[in-house]
Amino acid sequence: MGKVLGLTGGIATGKTTVVNIFKERGYPIVDGDVIAREVVEPGKEGLVAIVEKFGTEILLENGQLNRKKLGAIIFSDDNKRKQLDSTLGPFIRTEIIKKIEQEKKRNQLVIADIPLLYEYHYESLVDKVAVVYIPETLQLKRLMARNQLTKEEAFSRIKSQWSIEEKKKKADIVFDNQGTLAETRTQVLSWIDSFLKNTE
Repeated sequence: MGKVLGLTGGIATGKTTVVNIFKERGYPIVDGDVIAREVVEPGKEGLVAIVEKFGTEILLENGQLNRKKLGAIIFSDDNKRKQLDSTLGPFIRTEIIKKIEQEKKRNQLVIADIPLLYEYHYESLVDKVAVVYIPETLQLKRLMARNQLTKEEAFSRIKSQWSIEEKKKKADIVFDNQGTLAETRTQVLSWIDSFLKNTE
């Protein structure tokens, strides 16, 4: 049975960069964001459950989820956002567990890419947690540039998650992504090397 590395970070800290390095080395990625989208596809139980909660106005004419409409509802109402989280959370968790278990049987190392790993208490599903870290000031700068946001908008998005400093403190492994891609790659590859040595 393989080991599972839970990979998380903050918005705009560069988690995708690190995921891609693991991908290049052939490690399977269990992607929490992809699973969250899959559970609300037409015909899936997750979609049925949120339509029961929020009504058919969150659907497009073709029966697919109207993400824009749902986003507008939950963005303006914190209780509705919590309702959505508690409705979809169990479906997402079940699928993530299923995919992790499948991949563990076939692979030495599985990467569980879960953006809100700490916020939704996924630590118990993984052997180690790695955080992709940059300081908040740089996070703010990168997010403003990437998403064309004002400072206030970017700041409020960052504040909707646990702070990156808190995540860094809790993590077993920290990949510091402030430098160049080559520097980040060196950190990830050296972690993989030490992991492989320890599992021989």
